[in-house]
Amino acid sequence: MKPARQAAIGLSLAAAIALGWLGLHVWSVFFQPLRGPALLAAPLLVALLCWLNVGLFIVAHDAMHGTLAPGRPGVNRWAGRIALALYAGFSFDRLRPKHHAHHRDPGTAVDPDYCAAHPRHFPRWYAAFLGQYLGLRELLVLSALAGAYRFLLGAPYANLLLFWALPAILSSAQLFLFGTFLPHRLRDEPFADSHRTRSNGYAWPVSLLSCFHFGYHHEHHRAPHVPWWGLPAERRRASGQGRFDEVCR
Repeated sequence: MKPARQAAIGLSLAAAIALGWLGLHVWSVFFQPLRGPALLAAPLLVALLCWLNVGLFIVAHDAMHGTLAPGRPGVNRWAGRIALALYAGFSFDRLRPKHHAHHRDPGTAVDPDYCAAHPRHFPRWYAAFLGQYLGLRELLVLSALAGAYRFLLGAPYANLLLFWALPAILSSAQLFLFGTFLPHRLRDEPFADSHRTRSNGYAWPVSLLSCFHFGYHHEHHRAPHVPWWGLPAERRRASGQGRFDEVCR
C-alpha cells in the first residue's frame, strides 16, 4: 500500500477513535445522569469507553512504529502524544523506547513487557506490567487531572470514578490480556520462532472488539510495519504463505 493511502486511512481511523472517545468522555463524566432509566445506559457507556481507550493506545502504538503515517515522523510523534495523553496522561516519548525494547528481545528477561519471574501467572505479571508503566509522573498527572475535573470543572465524583477511572483500569487489563499475556505467556508447547509470541484464532469482529486486532500478535511481530487495521489481511497473507510452503516441501 502506498504511504499516502496508508496515512489517510490510519489518520482517519485515529481521528474517529479520538473524537468518539472525547465525545463519550465529556458526556459521561459531566452530563450522564446516574439515576432513573438513564442509569441503564451506564454499563454500555463504560464498555464503549473501555474499548475506545484501547483504541487510543493502539493508535499510539502504531505511531511508535511509524505506521500511522509512514514517512512522516512528526505526524506520528504528535498523534501518539495526543492519543496517550487522552488515554491516561502517559508520555509517548517515555513509552516508545520501552516498546522498541520489547520488540528487540520479546519474551526475555530484558523485555520490559515480560515477567520472567511469573511467565504463566496473570495477576503477578499484570502487577509487574503496571509497575513498569505507571510511575510517579503518571500518578501525579492523573491526580492533577482528576483534581481539575472535580474542583475546577465540577465533574460529579461518581461519574469520574465510573466513566473515567473504571474504563481506564479495565482497558489496561484488556490491553495486557490480549496484547501481552495471552500472546507471550509461557506454555508447554514451544514458540514458533524467535519472536516468542502467538496469535489468537478469533474471527475478525471478535478480534476488533477484543483489542483492535492486536491479538494477531505473531503477525504484528513479524511485520511491525503493518498498521493495526491491516493485521487481518497480513494474517490471511501469512496463512496462505504457510500453506504454500507446506505444499512446496
